[in-house]
Amino acid sequence: MELNADFSKPVVVHSDRIDWQPSPIKGVDRRMLDRIGDEVARATTIVRYAPGSRFSAHTHSGGEEFIVLDGVFQDEHGDYPAGTYVRNPPTTAHTPGSEAGCTIFVKLWQFDMADRTQFHKDMEAELGAPSEGVATAVLHRDAREVVAYSKLEAGAAMTSHAPGGIEMLVISGTVTVDGDVLERNAWLRLPDGAALTATAGDQGAKLWIKTGHLTHAKAPAV
Repeated sequence: MELNADFSKPVVVHSDRIDWQPSPIKGVDRRMLDRIGDEVARATTIVRYAPGSRFSAHTHSGGEEFIVLDGVFQDEHGDYPAGTYVRNPPTTAHTPGSEAGCTIFVKLWQFDMADRTQFHKDMEAELGAPSEGVATAVLHRDAREVVAYSKLEAGAAMTSHAPGGIEMLVISGTVTVDGDVLERNAWLRLPDGAALTATAGDQGAKLWIKTGHLTHAKAPAV
């Protein structure tokens, strides 16, 4: 399967406007944003766990990173409430689920295969002091990518000219990009060489942004 697999083109998905699709696991549904592959895939997805749902134990051969958007995600390593950013690099294993239910934004098979740095962070706790209405936390940085969380006050604007492509998820609030209003859970991807300017709406906005990584995009090595 290929979905939004041409990384030379910009794409915007207003994900709350598309239907949930069932996964192979009962009680776990998903909204696919981009994908190369079938059940083993380089994929960007919003996943919803019904209360009490759980995956069987598995290893992430290509790595996994995710944000908890609502509820509490759980595995044998801990409980991760909304606002948590998690990186599980290649070779890590777990048994994920959620007793109360949760929703996560997850990216699979997008790691440097030599990466072994595993961690989780409370994104809000990482924020620095605001400048011109924008507070930012750098959650992860390596030679391939920079992952950040930004909190914008009402009317504040942020701009990125980062090389290697830009990806953004609206966690809360709204932002306007090139005249398009992106609401909660809207997802944007811009190719290498593009620039991003996002202006927050009346309620401000919280954004997850990754840059530099799209030049490395490829199908999973299986």
